[in-house]
Amino acid sequence: MSPATEIARRRTFAIISHPDAGKTTLTEKFLLYGNAVHLAGAVKDRKNQRATRSDWMELERQRGISVSSTVLQFDYAGFAVNLLDTPGHKDFSEDTYRVLTAVDAVLMVIDAAKGIETQTRKLFEVCRRRGVPIFTFMNKCDRPTLNPIALLDELESVLGLQSSPAVWPLGNGPSFRGVFDRRTRQVHLFERVPGGSYQAPVQVTTLDDPLVREKLDDDTFAEVTEQLAMLDGAGHPFDPAAVHAGQQTPVYFGSAVNNFGVQLLLDGFLRDSVAPQPRRNAKLQVTGNKFQDSASGGGAADSLVTSHLSPDTSSPVVPVDWAKFSAFIFKIQANMDPKHRDRIAFMRVCSGRFSRDMSVLHPRTGRNVRLSSSHKLFGQERSTVDEAWPGDVIGLVGHDSFGIGDTLTEDPAIVFDEIPRFPPEVFAFLFNPTSADAKKYRAGLEQLLQEGVVQSFSPRHAPPGSTLLAAVGPLQFEVVQYRLKSEYGADSKLETAPWQILKWLSPHPSLKNPSSLILASGVSLGTDTHERPIVFFPNDWTLRYFTEKNPEMKLHDLPPDPGK
Repeated sequence: MSPATEIARRRTFAIISHPDAGKTTLTEKFLLYGNAVHLAGAVKDRKNQRATRSDWMELERQRGISVSSTVLQFDYAGFAVNLLDTPGHKDFSEDTYRVLTAVDAVLMVIDAAKGIETQTRKLFEVCRRRGVPIFTFMNKCDRPTLNPIALLDELESVLGLQSSPAVWPLGNGPSFRGVFDRRTRQVHLFERVPGGSYQAPVQVTTLDDPLVREKLDDDTFAEVTEQLAMLDGAGHPFDPAAVHAGQQTPVYFGSAVNNFGVQLLLDGFLRDSVAPQPRRNAKLQVTGNKFQDSASGGGAADSLVTSHLSPDTSSPVVPVDWAKFSAFIFKIQANMDPKHRDRIAFMRVCSGRFSRDMSVLHPRTGRNVRLSSSHKLFGQERSTVDEAWPGDVIGLVGHDSFGIGDTLTEDPAIVFDEIPRFPPEVFAFLFNPTSADAKKYRAGLEQLLQEGVVQSFSPRHAPPGSTLLAAVGPLQFEVVQYRLKSEYGADSKLETAPWQILKWLSPHPSLKNPSSLILASGVSLGTDTHERPIVFFPNDWTLRYFTEKNPEMKLHDLPPDPGK
């Protein structure tokens, strides 16, 4: 295939939802319909059922939740699909936010009985800010649900998102029998399969077929007919441009656990979604009709195509058809293969062609690196990949110098700055209670910290032998302890730290003599892993007191740029 054809058939997307809306179940069913697995696993593993393929960590299988983003790749109907399954729990939102930087579209799963929930709203706002196209799946229609018209109204009133139903449910709860495809005007009647493990048998017919009247009671048939007439007369027609701009969402209804409507959703999403999109180049600025390197004043960047501009900024972007390879690291995961204790850096390809063993520039270190150990991922499984194109996600093994947000490129004029950063919200001291495990404990903690989800800091007067951990949610600490034990054989002890707020400080002469600062009780100074000054506060009052008494000190939610 030509490079243009390869790029056009890529679809890279994430599934987002509130916990328990059915996100991981839907992921499993996509794999089933994509022939990537022959038997779909249930999220809550029963005695004779398979565990989910997307949840590779043992803790995920035990809890029935996703606590780490997973990359799943498969071919379906001519498309090369890169599916990123993300955690739904708020304590793992930072991992989800990072994954959203690597996708071109999002599938939002909503529990049709509950409507839009808190975490869904937060994740949607991240997608909105990035202008990511959003498709919606109203799940669990085999259970009693809210009125489907009310669900559409909620999309518009709560999220401000125009809705255009692609399919419509036939019935509700126990009376749910199938869906009506509004584009083909066909009815898809489903049959349940044991445990939802196999593709559901489907009968395709028309709404006036006697079989449909036989399946639906009179009240349900009358209600569906009335709703469809209202949608045809007053609903929003499908607008591909509005969908791609993130202003309209196609809406599908079904039941992932029973495989009802899953194939219609998968087919419609891949057909109407977007191919890989251009990415902003943080290193360039627009000068006249040419791109100019803001650091060097021109050079290699001048040859970039100038017609590709982001719709909401004057900053240039790197086109997907730019000949030079470029990519960025959006996630690091340790020990996906416990046998090898290795470390995988997940890389999103943005332009050019990737080939195994190619040499690229790592701008943060200024070094050239050879990308030899490259893999395609399928949950915990992996296979060597020799070639990849924009939109693909590749796992790179054996590069300890790679960090989250790093650029890899053949063009020195390209640097990406895609990864958002978040201030930590919870703090705890971690100890090694067993001296015999010291080596395993240190090695395990070092690798887990490299993943970037939990951070470490050095407060003054910390308890001896402790490491201060910080995260956006307390469940992250439990994951660290669990993984230290299960993956490294090291016990650990956790103690809550007395702080609720962390701020970075701009460099200031007073920091050389901390005793000159006026601090409330419980406030502590310290440094981050890059030796940048920070300050910890027990509560809001101590933060306000610090700013009042030390007005010369500038506080920041995130590490300040040099000179600020």
